[in-house]
Amino acid sequence: MELDAAKAIGAGIACIGMGGAGVGLGILFGNYVAGALRNPSAAAGQFTNLLIGVAFTESLGIFSLLIALILLYA
Repeated sequence: MELDAAKAIGAGIACIGMGGAGVGLGILFGNYVAGALRNPSAAAGQFTNLLIGVAFTESLGIFSLLIALILLYA
């Protein structure tokens, strides 16, 4: 197998984490909206937790993209 093909396969596998980040964001926002509809008075108090969760989830997606780029160009 050529080196370029192996790099492309490895980068594609590393990008699976980006799909996981998308699923994680959907779960986060879905659960926040469900909780806000059940108890609207507590929604403002949970918004900070939502933003922290979004930041962590997005960082994992960005890390997987970074690994893919390192595999392709290093």
